[in-house]
Order: sequence, then C-alpha cells, then structure tokens
Amino acid sequence: MRTRAYMTWIRTVPLTEADEKLRQAIEGEKLFYPKEYAEPVHPDPSGASSIVGSHTLIPEALYHAFSTFGALMSPELPLQRRQHEMIATMVSVTNRCVY
Repeated sequence: MRTRAYMTWIRTVPLTEADEKLRQAIEGEKLFYPKEYAEPVHPDPSGASSIVGSHTLIPEALYHAFSTFGALMSPELPLQRRQHEMIATMVSVTNRCVY
C-alpha cells in the first residue's frame, strides 16, 4: 500500500504585493539574522523564503517569530555559531522540516 503525502496550503502575500507594514516586518526581522541568511536557500516564487512567506498574513507575528530566532543566533551568546546551527538543524530534523 502506498501512502500519499499531503501538503497544507497557506495563502501568502508576495513581496511584490506587500504593504508597508509587512515590508517593515520583513526588513526588521532580517536585521537580527547572521549575514549568511541574507539570501533564502529555498525561495518561493516571489524570491522570499517560503517559511517567512507562510507568516505574511500576520506581519506582527512574522516580525516577532523570526526576530526571536535571529536573537537566539546572536554571536554575543556563549554558544559558537556551529552549536547554534546544530541545534537549529536538530529541531528541523525532529520536526521533519526541509529548511
């Protein structure tokens, strides 16, 4: 018996259609991220990261969720960058995420 994988569809707002509030949220959260995160690894059709795109309907949540992650990756914290990446990778693997 073969099982099918189903993907939930979430309406997103492409950057080309973003209002000022959404643009500010996206640009603001990017300020917290290491420079290596400037370009999305798996961009959606608009060129943005698809995981960020899934939060575009609620700009405040987008800003706070991704700013938190960026703050947790801060080089001022006692963990080294490779340790941060190991933790993030294990969380993604545990959650079966591809990003």
